[in-house]
Amino acid sequence: MKCPFCDNADTKVIDSRPTEDGHAIRRRRGCERCGKRFTTYEKVEESIIMIIKRDGSRQAFDRNKIMNGIIRACEKRPVPIAEIERITNDIERGLNNLMEKEVKSEFIGELVMDELKKVDQVAYVRFASVYRQFTDVNTFIKEIEKLVKTKE
Repeated sequence: MKCPFCDNADTKVIDSRPTEDGHAIRRRRGCERCGKRFTTYEKVEESIIMIIKRDGSRQAFDRNKIMNGIIRACEKRPVPIAEIERITNDIERGLNNLMEKEVKSEFIGELVMDELKKVDQVAYVRFASVYRQFTDVNTFIKEIEKLVKTKE
């Protein structure tokens, strides 16, 4: 690592520890030439995942869209924000682990529904009604019947 003060290429790591969120390493460095100290952060460079929408258009993955959808589905339900963040993090981590550059939005929607089904069935039905574009009451009834059958 080059010293930001004197451009010397010889610096040494004095201290190294993970950041609070655990997604980066904080390194305290010292310059061999000028003796000044500075801090660097090292983190994994994540590739951009493109989402293929239903209409065929593509857009960059945005974890906030997933989180906002889950928050809307869980509105006025006893689901803590920590659980919503966990679901969002798990989905994002799972997508990064796929090592795919493009993922269909339908796949992400199914992941969200699988997680919501485990956490809160009302939130699941709310999310499914928007995601699957329920058009009438009968569609709601069929989805609820499926939920009841899987619970038995």
